Amino acid sequence: MPVPNRSQLSDLLGVTRMVVDATDSIVEVVEKMHRTVQLRPGPLGVPVADRPSGITGLVYRSVRGGVRLVGDAVGASLAGITTLMPDGESSSARDAYRSAANGVYGDYLSRTGNPLAIDMSLRYRGQRIDLDDPMQGLERCSDVTPANKLLVLVHGLCMNDRQWNRDGHDHGAVLAEELGYLPLYLRYNSGLRIVDNGRMLAETLETLIGNWATPVQELVIMGHSMGGLVARSACHLGGEAGHDWPTYLRKLVFLGTPHHGALLERGGHGLDNLMGSSPYSMPLTLLSKARSAGITDLRHGTISGAEDIVPLPLDVKCFAAAAVRAAKRSLLSERVIGDGLVTPGSALGRHPDSKRMLAIPRSRQWVGYRMGHRDLLSRPEVYDQISSWLQEPE
Repeated sequence: MPVPNRSQLSDLLGVTRMVVDATDSIVEVVEKMHRTVQLRPGPLGVPVADRPSGITGLVYRSVRGGVRLVGDAVGASLAGITTLMPDGESSSARDAYRSAANGVYGDYLSRTGNPLAIDMSLRYRGQRIDLDDPMQGLERCSDVTPANKLLVLVHGLCMNDRQWNRDGHDHGAVLAEELGYLPLYLRYNSGLRIVDNGRMLAETLETLIGNWATPVQELVIMGHSMGGLVARSACHLGGEAGHDWPTYLRKLVFLGTPHHGALLERGGHGLDNLMGSSPYSMPLTLLSKARSAGITDLRHGTISGAEDIVPLPLDVKCFAAAAVRAAKRSLLSERVIGDGLVTPGSALGRHPDSKRMLAIPRSRQWVGYRMGHRDLLSRPEVYDQISSWLQEPE
């Protein structure tokens, strides 16, 4: 029988804390709905603010207290033995569920110190890079690609660096073989606010470039979905902070990036507003609004804390690829369906308001049909377009 390792017990501790907090939230929802039914308000209007009193209130308080007591006991037991266990290798499945949990509840995980929370890191071939000495782990692989052309790949919501490899294809690995880039993969908590991840990415790149052993000739950032917004935020904040790394940035490649927002999050926000119009359904919004700050930022593609209009960085060539599930152009497929998550207009930076239009020339825009959001990571025609863009002279 295999012995549990430290990573497994740490994950179990994190899941236990999530279950306890989720149970507490569900009890609160039931309690508020119970009180609403007791008072019988009208179908529309302000929700009931007070809690049940007497025996009913005591029962709810006892349930919440009992859940917390059990959760604290289990947590203390796991925390005590976790440090005694041997380290364990991570797996694709473990990374996938942690990334999904971070995408949906990442700000909560970070705020509560949950061990499931992901720290930002740059990785190469699945191994974390030490930013203080980035060449240390790469020296044995220096024959693969020259180290003066850096390609940083930034994944999307609920994903991780491993998932750039899809259906046996990895844009970064093939670009390394074909064009000589050194692919570095970012892993981050996609549930945090985009501006927070942008700030951390800017600081990460500043440290990386500052400690790079050889002169950097070219830096390229490729972002899929939310990753493109994080990249734009990093460029904006890095410029404001006076960082050096933006001077090495030559190209930005966006794959299905919701520059002007994603329809799915807009729909979720609309549902929240609808449910909030009645005191009977209002308690349920406590659960729906628990989604992460990263997800809510996708409503409008917010990349700045001030929510200003943020243009693309100057003197950087920007390219945008969009996907459409339909076989050909149509009003329905391009304005409503898109790739299932993002419409072509948003992915290409187009907007009815000229002030919000991103300055991506038509010659640097591309739309692929009969493909979904994640197909942008693996389809040959997408890679061919990326390769062509990166071979454009500066």
